[in-house]
Amino acid sequence: MRKSISSIAVHSVLSLYTVLALAPILLVIMNSFKERKAIFGAPLQPPTFSTFSLVGYASVFSDGSILNYYSNSIIVTVGTIFFTLLFGGMAAWALSEYKFRWNTLLALYLSIGIMVPIRLGSVAIIQLISSLNLINTLTALILVYVAQNLPLAIFILSEFINQIPKDLREAGRCDGLSEYNIFFFIILPLLRPAMATVAVFVMIPVWNDLWFPLLLAPTGDKQTITLGVQQFLGQYITDWNAVLAALSTAIIPVLIFYVIFSRQLIRGLTSGAVK
Repeated sequence: MRKSISSIAVHSVLSLYTVLALAPILLVIMNSFKERKAIFGAPLQPPTFSTFSLVGYASVFSDGSILNYYSNSIIVTVGTIFFTLLFGGMAAWALSEYKFRWNTLLALYLSIGIMVPIRLGSVAIIQLISSLNLINTLTALILVYVAQNLPLAIFILSEFINQIPKDLREAGRCDGLSEYNIFFFIILPLLRPAMATVAVFVMIPVWNDLWFPLLLAPTGDKQTITLGVQQFLGQYITDWNAVLAALSTAIIPVLIFYVIFSRQLIRGLTSGAVK
C-alpha cells in the first residue's frame, strides 16, 4: 500500500512537470496557426475554423533568407556535436586510461569549466575571434561552442570509459592494435549511450543560443535561426504570426533528434544506476 501511494505521488509530480514543460511549446505551436486577433484575444484556445490561419508560415517561407538561417543553425549544431564528441571522447580516453603527473589537476581544471559560464569571457572571446579574422563566420560559432561544451563532454564520457572492463583494452593490445584502433574500434562503439546523452545536452543550448550569434555572426547571411527570427520583431510593429511560425518550425529539428536518440539517451542517463 505504501509503495502504491509513493508510486502515485512520483507519477503525479512527473506528470505535472511534463505539463509545465510542454505547455509553452504547445501554446506557441497552437497560436502559430491562428489569426493575429485570436492570438491576443484568446491565446489559450486552440484554433477554430474561423480563427485558423497560415499567414505566419506564409510570411516565414516567403522570405528566402529563413531557409539559409535554418541551414546555418544545422551546420553549427552538427559541427559542434561532431567535434565535441570527437575531441571530448579522445580527451576522456586519455584522462581515464593514461596516468601522468598532472592527470588529477587537469581533470579538476576541466571540471571548473563546467561551473564557470563561458559568457563571462565574451569580451576576450570577441577579441580572439577578431584577431583570427573569423568574425561573422560559422567557424567562430563552432569553435566557441566546442570549447563551451568540452568540459561536460569529457566529464560524462570519462565516467563511462571507467566502466568499460580493462580486459577489452588489454585484449586489443595483445592482438597488436594501436592505441588509436583500440579507441576508435573498441571503446568508441561502447560509448554510444553516453555520446547520445552528450549530443542532446550539446544540441539544445547550441540550437537555442542567441548570445554568441549576436556577438560573433550578427549580420549578413551567417545568422542562425534564433537570430534570424529577430527580423520579425520591430520597434513599433511586430509580426507575431511570423514569429510564432518561425519558432514552431525551429522546434521540429530538436524533436526529430530527440526521437531518434531517445533510447540511447535514456540508456546513457540510467547506466550505472542499477548494478
